[in-house]
Amino acid sequence: MINLTINGFKVKVPEKTSILDAAKSIGVHIPTLCYLDLHDIKMVNRTASCRVCVVEVEGRKNLAPSCATEVSEGMVVKTDTLRAIKTRRAMVELLLSDHPTDCLVCEKNTHCQLQTIAAELGIRKIRYEGEMSNYPKDSSSGALYRNLDKCIMCRRCETMCNEVQTCGILSAVDRGFETVVSPAFSLPMLDTMCTFCGQCVQVCPTAALTEVTHKSEVWEALSDPEKYVIVQTAPAVRVALGEKFGMPAGTIVTGKMVSALKRLGFKKVFDTDFAADVTIVEEAHEFIDRLQNGGRLPILTSCCPSWVKFIEHQFPDLLDIPSTCKSPHIIFGTIAKTYLAEKLNINPDKIVVVSVMPCIAKKYEIVRPELTHEGSKNVDLVITTREFADMIIEAGIEFKNLPDEDFDHPLGESTGASVIFGTTGGVIEATLRTSYEWLTGETLDEVEFHGVRGLDGLKECTVNINGEDIKIGVAHGLGNARKLLESIQSGESHYHAIEIMACPGGCIDGGGQPYHFGDIDIVKKRMEAIYTEDRGKAIRKSHENPAVIKMYEEFMGKIGGEKAHNLLHTHYTPREKI
Repeated sequence: MINLTINGFKVKVPEKTSILDAAKSIGVHIPTLCYLDLHDIKMVNRTASCRVCVVEVEGRKNLAPSCATEVSEGMVVKTDTLRAIKTRRAMVELLLSDHPTDCLVCEKNTHCQLQTIAAELGIRKIRYEGEMSNYPKDSSSGALYRNLDKCIMCRRCETMCNEVQTCGILSAVDRGFETVVSPAFSLPMLDTMCTFCGQCVQVCPTAALTEVTHKSEVWEALSDPEKYVIVQTAPAVRVALGEKFGMPAGTIVTGKMVSALKRLGFKKVFDTDFAADVTIVEEAHEFIDRLQNGGRLPILTSCCPSWVKFIEHQFPDLLDIPSTCKSPHIIFGTIAKTYLAEKLNINPDKIVVVSVMPCIAKKYEIVRPELTHEGSKNVDLVITTREFADMIIEAGIEFKNLPDEDFDHPLGESTGASVIFGTTGGVIEATLRTSYEWLTGETLDEVEFHGVRGLDGLKECTVNINGEDIKIGVAHGLGNARKLLESIQSGESHYHAIEIMACPGGCIDGGGQPYHFGDIDIVKKRMEAIYTEDRGKAIRKSHENPAVIKMYEEFMGKIGGEKAHNLLHTHYTPREKI
C-alpha cells in the first residue's frame, strides 16, 4: 500500500494506483475528458492527450496528468489550486477554438462530454481564435458517420478499436494541427476492416462518431398510405430504453415500448425474439447434425453481424465453422415478407420492415447482397435504441405514462430462451436448452446454464449430454474473440460450440444503446434485467414456442429442410485485410 496526501487528506491506496483513482477514493472530483476506464472490461485509456485532469504534485515543476500518473510513497498532491484550475480551463478553451459551435443541432447535444466539462469549468466564451479544421464527412458504410471536424483527439476511439476490439482501424495520422484519428490513407470506413460494432461511437465524448440515422426514412414510411410499415424490437432494447427517459438502468419497459411504437403509427409491432426462437431451432438442428454426422466443429453462433465481418477479414480460413443461420432480425424480415405477407394477404413489396436494434452494425448488415430475398432487402430500415427514443420525444409521447401493451401476433410470441439473446452467453445457453432435449429426449427441468453467464471476457463450461462432455466457449468483445479464434486455429483449444458477440457485454452494450461512458454498473443492471425477463416467461425453450411450431407446420416445413435452408440460411465471404 502507498501513503500519500491529497488536498491535505491522508490517503492509503494500492501501488500502481493513479492519482485520479486515489482522489476518487476520498470523494475528490478531477475532471477528465480523454480518460476512460471500463474496469471489468479491461479498457483503460491512459494516453493523457487532453491534459484536462492535471494536478500539482509537490516537488515537480510541471503539472501532472492525474489519469496517467501513478502514486508514490509520500506524494503530496493538490487538485484544486488556481494554477491547476486555470490550466484545465485553458486546455478546454483550446479544444473549443477548433470545434464547431453548432451545439443546438448537434447529434450529441446534452450528451456531449466536451459540452459538459466546458460548463463545469465555467467557460462562457472562446478566447482563442484561429484556423478551423474542415474534413470530408464519411457515411460510406451506411452505419457509421464520421465528422472529424468535431474530433478533439482524445483518442478514446483509437484505444477501443486497437486495444479492446483489436480491429486496428483507427490511429493518429499526420502532425501538428493536421493530426487526426483516421484509418490509414484516410480510407472511407466501408473500405476498411471496420466491423461497425459501434464501440468507438459509445466512447466518443463528442459527435465525431455517431450512427448514420434512418429516422427521417422511418417517418416518411409511416406517413406513406401505400406502405404497410411493421416493426420488430431486439431483446436488449427493452432493458435500456427507459434510461433515455430518466428511469433507472435495468428497468424493463417492454409494455411501454410496444405502446410507444403503436402510437408512432406502426401497423404491427412484433418481437425479434420470435425470430430468435426460429434461429435457435435451426441452429440447434445444425449443431446436432454436425455432432452426429462428423461435421465441422466447433459450430460458432452467427447472430452478430459485427463479429461475422470480423471473422471474414481476420480469419477467412475458419469461415466453414460459423452456423449458416441468418441473424434473428434478418430472419424476421424474411418471415415477414413471406409467411406474414401470405397470412395477411399483403403484397410483400408494400411491406416495410423496420428494426429497432441496440446495434449500428445492423444498418450495414441489411445491405449485404446475400441477405436479400428475390432482389429486395429482408429488412428495410434500422434505427438504434437512441434513435427510437428520439422519435418518441419528437412525437410528444410521455413515455413514463404509457400503458403496457402486448406485441401483435403471430410474430410477437417468444420464449425466455430468445430474451437472453441480448446478453453475452445467451445465444449458446438458448441453444443448449433445445439441443439437450433433442439429443436426450428428456425434459430439461433446470434450464439455466450459469457457466456461460457473467462478464468475464472468455468463459467456458462443459455440459454432459448422453454421457458425452460437450465443451462450450463464450467470448464477448472482439479482442477476446481474437484470442478464442487463434486458440482454435492453433489447435490449442477444442470446443463443440462457441458463442461470440462483438460488443463487451453483448447486445446490452451495443453501439446503438444509450450512452453510459464506461459505467459498468449500468451494463450489469441491463444484464440482470434480461435474466429477470427470462425467468418471468411461461415458456423458456425455443422449440416450445407455439407460434414457431405453427409457422413450420403452415409454411416453412421441416426444421433444417430445403425451404428453411433457402430462406433462413446464408453464406460468408472472405474479405481483404485493409
